Amino acid sequence: MTADNPKCSRRSFLRQNIAAGSGILFGSKLSLSSYAEIRGNDSQGKISLSLFDLDATPPVGNELAYDLMTNSWDLGLRAKGVVLHGTGKPIVLCAIDWIGISNEGYDEFRSTIARAAGTIPERVAVHTIHQHDSVRCDFGAEKILIENGVNPKSFEGSFARDFLIRLGGTIEKSVKTIVDITHIGLGEANILNVASNRRILGDDGLVKATRYTACSSAALRAEPEGLIDPAVSLVSFWNEDKPLAVLSYYAVHPQSYYRTGFANPDFPGVARFLRQLAVPEALHIHFNGASGDIGAGKYNDGSKENRLALATRMAEGMKKAWENTKKERIASVQVSWKQESLAFTPAPYLARLKKELKNAPSLYGENVDYARKMAWYERCLAGKKVNISCLSIGRARILHLPSEMFVEYQLAAKNRRPDLFVAVAAYGEYGPGYIGTDKAYKEGGYETSETASNVHPETERTLKPAIFKLLED
Repeated sequence: MTADNPKCSRRSFLRQNIAAGSGILFGSKLSLSSYAEIRGNDSQGKISLSLFDLDATPPVGNELAYDLMTNSWDLGLRAKGVVLHGTGKPIVLCAIDWIGISNEGYDEFRSTIARAAGTIPERVAVHTIHQHDSVRCDFGAEKILIENGVNPKSFEGSFARDFLIRLGGTIEKSVKTIVDITHIGLGEANILNVASNRRILGDDGLVKATRYTACSSAALRAEPEGLIDPAVSLVSFWNEDKPLAVLSYYAVHPQSYYRTGFANPDFPGVARFLRQLAVPEALHIHFNGASGDIGAGKYNDGSKENRLALATRMAEGMKKAWENTKKERIASVQVSWKQESLAFTPAPYLARLKKELKNAPSLYGENVDYARKMAWYERCLAGKKVNISCLSIGRARILHLPSEMFVEYQLAAKNRRPDLFVAVAAYGEYGPGYIGTDKAYKEGGYETSETASNVHPETERTLKPAIFKLLED
């Protein structure tokens, strides 16, 4: 991936970005066969697992979310996931190092994965981690831009379509190689000095400033950490004493600095890599939690060295959660999948924007993201619903939620079931944009503005009950 620039070698990357102070040694490259074996039909009462991991990095010259790609790290973008068997139709959990997958693009990802895994789209959860030096996908937005004679730029879907072919092929191959799951492991620990709330309130209770993930203002960095979820949650799958996969969940916007032209997984990707080195026999898959209003701004002024600092702190929290992990034996009767289909009410301003774009299609050229908004709006008008789901496995409840949800939703879910181990993956269907609370829309700020949020300000009143329903026994 770095052949165009010999200086960006694996050795130089590690030396410059990771090795200092981390004591890392490279081992041999992992393959699926290192932790899975061929099995026949699932035994009654047993569940089994297959794994997939492939490069999701576009070629040089491709459009990234905000810039033309000029190169990539040795740690490129990855798509990782698990397929659970023995619980009815297979269940797929997938995390991708892209900024967002939305609308018709999200539909196609779920359909492709479902066909490859031998399941249905409703039993597929696809999430992005939301790194900004990465890829976006929305075939609906692409279509709108082409129809209006506008260069799709970052929505041009050739690479995404090629990637879908590779992803489907990889998953189809992976499900031929499975291993029994005898135990799950559950562990949690706090990550220190990484996450902070982005929304700074004034004395009047309104947002006076946004503390973005890279915050150059010393005054804003000095503000309190604010409401966050400091915990990283780890769910691991085991065959007796052998770990097979580790799934981590943590809520934070994943940017240390960006708009470099180099496709890269930013500090969560580095943290994931460090933990993969520490537990090489298990595939580490990371999911971003409900972090629409959460960033690293209090602890990050955008300096280049902060990428490794944030990654190291995140990896240390993951390490503690791993050390805190408690295993419990598991059988298929303890596994279930629930979902709710929600009809979101679109943000009121989208009707006005549609009229403006109809009268002046050239506006798409000024902001191609208008096409994503219009693709979402048209889907809402057509009655398209968004699936949210919950995987129940032993004491664990893993929620799969859309887009850039505020951390309040994640905390509410955990508070709803303190008797269970609740983990949250957000950044599923990316069409809604930011999803704030009722109160947050009254407080103002970027995240609930027309620029950022594509849902009605009263969305919480239907969304939160649906989340709680998924958590019911």
